[in-house]
Amino acid sequence: MEPWNSTLGSGFILVGILDGSGSPELLCATIAALYMLALISNGMLILVITMDIYLHVPMYLLLEQLSLMDLLLASVISPKAVMDFLLKDNTITFGGCALQMFLELALGSAEDLLLAFMAYDRYVAICHPLNYMIFMRPSICWLMVAISWIPASLSALGYTIYTMQYPFCKSREIRHLFCEIPPLLKLACADTSRYQLMVYLMGVTLLIPPLAAILASYSLILFTVLKMPSNEGRKKALVTCSSHLTVVGMYYGPLTVMYILPSSYHSSKQENILSFLYTIVTPALNPLIYSLRNKEVSGALKRVLGKRLLSTHPNF
Repeated sequence: MEPWNSTLGSGFILVGILDGSGSPELLCATIAALYMLALISNGMLILVITMDIYLHVPMYLLLEQLSLMDLLLASVISPKAVMDFLLKDNTITFGGCALQMFLELALGSAEDLLLAFMAYDRYVAICHPLNYMIFMRPSICWLMVAISWIPASLSALGYTIYTMQYPFCKSREIRHLFCEIPPLLKLACADTSRYQLMVYLMGVTLLIPPLAAILASYSLILFTVLKMPSNEGRKKALVTCSSHLTVVGMYYGPLTVMYILPSSYHSSKQENILSFLYTIVTPALNPLIYSLRNKEVSGALKRVLGKRLLSTHPNF
């Protein structure tokens, strides 16, 4: 097939999960509701952690960064999908596709690294509580944040530029919810086997070591928790760790299938569902999982809202 000229502004056509579903209206409403939930819950968590001085500790600094990543990731995907369906226009420009791919890769990779640092934070807090403020002092926390953002952004930039330099064939339809490497490579009229190997190695490098670190951290935490004499302390530690592991499972599971398993093991429809899970569902549920049973967050929320009410109604 002859390549089509992307410089003419023709761009791509996103034929994603909404077009292939039996109830596109219901799915569109679900995506819109999940996006609003992600916007409100993550925004509220960022506000509470920023304004409440009692939450200015390493654990909540990292949690604030996670909420920021989730809010941005949801904003990259959900509004475009909903508006495309409502306006009956699934086109995306070449530049828009490149930008969407870069942001999704950067935010996804940054969250991948951040979850590993959050697991390390919990390991230090539970297994080495007396040295916690030494191992997790502010300079180290901010270094963790920088390591999460900077390498992820540089890697995303490199992979985006390399992906978009391929010539694409007459079929402009990306059978996916958004511009992502695996479905986009299916449109290239060139041999992409070497590059697909690079993408596979990227997936292994970015997913397996952090996941191994997370599993190692929580294994050590489990051994420590089981030795705790206090039932209350054991219960609190298990609740905290279970919420973290729930987020890890929801995030790493779909990404592992998408980027590590060969494409022959999953269809375009399955890829759409997997992407839907880690770009739309997970960002909406993360803040609820982390804060639903967290007394410190609920207490901080009451304090912040109380201050707002008093400032709005000083005579109340």
